[in-house]
Amino acid sequence: MSERVELVWYGDEGPTYDHGPAHPLRPERFVLTRALIGDYGIVDGTRVVEVPARAATDAELTLVHTARYVDAVRRAGHGEAGPWWEFGFGPGDNPVFPAMHEAAARVAGASLVAAEAVWSGRVAHAFNPAGGLHHAMAERASGFCVYDDPAIAIAWLLDHGAARVAYVDVDVHHGDGPQAIFFADPRVLTISLHQDGRTLFPGTGAVDELGEGDALGTAINVPLPPFTGDDGWLAAFEEVVPPLVEAFAPQVLVTQLGCDSHHLDPLANLSLTTAAYRRAAVMLHELAHRAAGGRWLATGGGGYQWARVVPRAWTIAFAEMAGVEVADELPASWRERARRESGHDVASLLSEPPVAAGVDPKTVRAVIADVKRRAFGLHGL
Repeated sequence: MSERVELVWYGDEGPTYDHGPAHPLRPERFVLTRALIGDYGIVDGTRVVEVPARAATDAELTLVHTARYVDAVRRAGHGEAGPWWEFGFGPGDNPVFPAMHEAAARVAGASLVAAEAVWSGRVAHAFNPAGGLHHAMAERASGFCVYDDPAIAIAWLLDHGAARVAYVDVDVHHGDGPQAIFFADPRVLTISLHQDGRTLFPGTGAVDELGEGDALGTAINVPLPPFTGDDGWLAAFEEVVPPLVEAFAPQVLVTQLGCDSHHLDPLANLSLTTAAYRRAAVMLHELAHRAAGGRWLATGGGGYQWARVVPRAWTIAFAEMAGVEVADELPASWRERARRESGHDVASLLSEPPVAAGVDPKTVRAVIADVKRRAFGLHGL
């Protein structure tokens, strides 16, 4: 397998996945991520390359979504009137926006380009920072997500010969879309570490959601209490994710790297720092090589401090994928651009001081123990 790594760029010429200026999901976050990766010089044009995205076809979208839903997304985004609320659209989380189908199909297409690259062996690892839209369901938009690009990429891999795919989701919100879509499919292991659904959208992701039928045990959830902090979160990750992924022995590792678990994020309360993201990236990289033949497809995800946090978190992950060490101090040119575009100062370093956890560590230990008790035996652990 090639040791090359690809950054899949959504594209300046493509329609923008943009819910509007008042919406928390800002497209500028992956533009600034690309800029920071560029300013660090990680993409060298030889071993680490950038490739353009393409639009997913209707046939590819309907690997996961219904044809009725794809038609509704297209018509709504072209300004037609219709009962779009039936498909999850309306004021709030999922407003209709112009060229919605074209923009969302391009996000999905970017994850498909990454899947093609990894599955063909052209590269070992590929990253689509615009992706990770993990709340969309087969026939419903949800949580800012129109098409579920991680699930589409997984379905494409299965359709092209993959026997087993593992999906690890570290977004602060439960990865409910891929779980629901593959809940009865024993070929897909979904693992989600998230803030407890009793305290946060989408309200799902309890420990007892384990899959059904022949797929019992292939849905794994680690619902952590608010203010868990780095140490508790990393303990949960390290004790749950590697053993289960290794036991499952996937041919590809797919990850969703949402960074809305950060202590500055306005929409959640898990209280992580970039130290957790750095350690998680290392563990995922090692796991990809140890358990999945090196095949690692990463997507972005949530993150609503779009200038202060998201670019740093995803640059840390991509540098790890590329095997490149970068300076802790952020390039001055990037800091000035981020300050100018966001209207506020940004951090000067990738690293951060620790943040004290706001929960009793015994509460986190109890969640980890419950996951192990319910799920590990189903995998012979």
